[in-house]
Amino acid sequence: MKKILYLLVVGVIVFASSCDDHLDTNNLYEKSLETFYKTPTDIKEAMNGVYNSLFVTGIHSDEHIAANLMSDVVLAGGGPDDVSAKNVDEFRDPTEDTYRDLWVETYNGVYRANAIIEAVITGDFAQYFNTAEEAEVFKNNTLGEAYFMRGFLMYRAARFFGGMPLIPTTDADRFVARASYSDTWAFIASDFKKAAETLPKIKADEFALDDYGHANVWVAKSYIARAYLHYTGYMTNIEKSPTDQLPLSEGGSITKAEVITHIEDVINNSGYKLATDFRNLWPYSYVNESARNFDPDGTNPVLPWAENEGLSWVGQDGPNSAVGTGNYEVMFAQRYGLGNWDFDGGTGQKYNNRTPLYFGIRDHSMVPFGQGWGWGTIHPSFYAEWDDADQRKAGSVIDLNAKSADFGISGWNIGKGDQNTGLMNMKYTTLQHNGPDGVKGMFYYLFNMSHGDPMQLWAAQDFYYLRFAEVLLMHSELTETADKMNLVRDRANLGPIAYSLDALKKERLHELAFEGVRWFDLVRWGDVESNNNYYSKDAVVDDSGKPGVYKVSYKNETKGLVPIPETEIRLSDGVYTQNPGW
Repeated sequence: MKKILYLLVVGVIVFASSCDDHLDTNNLYEKSLETFYKTPTDIKEAMNGVYNSLFVTGIHSDEHIAANLMSDVVLAGGGPDDVSAKNVDEFRDPTEDTYRDLWVETYNGVYRANAIIEAVITGDFAQYFNTAEEAEVFKNNTLGEAYFMRGFLMYRAARFFGGMPLIPTTDADRFVARASYSDTWAFIASDFKKAAETLPKIKADEFALDDYGHANVWVAKSYIARAYLHYTGYMTNIEKSPTDQLPLSEGGSITKAEVITHIEDVINNSGYKLATDFRNLWPYSYVNESARNFDPDGTNPVLPWAENEGLSWVGQDGPNSAVGTGNYEVMFAQRYGLGNWDFDGGTGQKYNNRTPLYFGIRDHSMVPFGQGWGWGTIHPSFYAEWDDADQRKAGSVIDLNAKSADFGISGWNIGKGDQNTGLMNMKYTTLQHNGPDGVKGMFYYLFNMSHGDPMQLWAAQDFYYLRFAEVLLMHSELTETADKMNLVRDRANLGPIAYSLDALKKERLHELAFEGVRWFDLVRWGDVESNNNYYSKDAVVDDSGKPGVYKVSYKNETKGLVPIPETEIRLSDGVYTQNPGW
């Protein structure tokens, strides 16, 4: 696993160094549209550049951070100086360009994907393969992946910004006006559709380990469903223009029946499946084994609860994971690895998953839960209403108030940090244990990290974009049936229930908590504008040693969108318009 992640990060950095933030096609290495994209090796390197656009420098441009802070079950937390987190959480934007890096990296990636699409459509790669059929497979795989990634980058941005400028070719005008919401989602849907029609149907366990982390046909089909649910929900519940179809840029649309067909194909034929235990998806289920490997004479287990529950990590490198028992559930993920302050012009921390650092426990360095900045404290009402019988509750939330020795948190004390509820995200948090170099991060030892400031660089945990559990939940939502939702519930040690939209909403809330999904669910269901959320409930908190009550007031006038970066509006000479409410 160490080797795979290292190669991924180095690959994207090498390509990124040949492109600047202004999409200039000329560079020091003479890799331009005229001289590059000529061989399969060129194309592979260029594709790494597309994936590199998933990494953003500005912390609030990080999808996982921003979407969690805006959701109703997560508070800003942090310390008195963490004003930016509080602004995002409270839907304020007093400073410029809070989300600019997300905008910039979107179009860096779109340009790179466009370049690949144009080169592959017109290129002849037959000389690099033994047969014409092999060359054709290469072209289809590459086109399908490029279409998907272009659509995905636009999908990621459009959920935050709404209508986006559409730039379908490398020579298209960079500063065209923002397209309408519908035209933007039609562009996204068309790219996902092309990917689903072009990529080959390969079973989950047949993908080579070196290819893990790349998009595939099953991911494309699942994102057609995600796009359908988000677009139709937004138009119906926020724009008040009900629709049950997802438009396509070439004309026509994708119907609900077609989306269900795609989802059922994924369920029946992809080879993806649920992990047997929800808790085995998360790295804390490996911390005992890692501690024994690197500190065999120490006090073990470091997380007695996981030992008592018999947890065993599936790993994060797919079915053929080099570490863990094999992960058949995660379908698409942002791959993190060896961050270094010196990478990519001094912005190399972005290649390390900053969520465990920012959402880690503030001012407490314990074993196995290490120190972080204390953002993202959890709403106590949400936690109190969550059924204790649901295995996902103890597997998703660190209840620091319990000071349980089984969790290694008996030394915790409240009073450090704002909006402190004593409840923290356990899916994405700092994990550490003793070893030859002392108490260091679990990934520090797994990947032999030895550079920079390891405490801020050692969270090489992948961010799961899409899990098979969500595919099952989307099926229930689309078909209004309970059988697939009940498969997810059964894994969580819960009995079957009848389908209702409210039941589906609660199931998504608990299954996907803190995975960057809740905010977008609130928006597409229109619940962000109602009292059907936790914004309306007071949260009893501790503000750096002082008792307090916290409550967020969502601004309906923003329509679930964030502000367009002011610098981009100026660069466009006013062609771009600002979102309402900002």
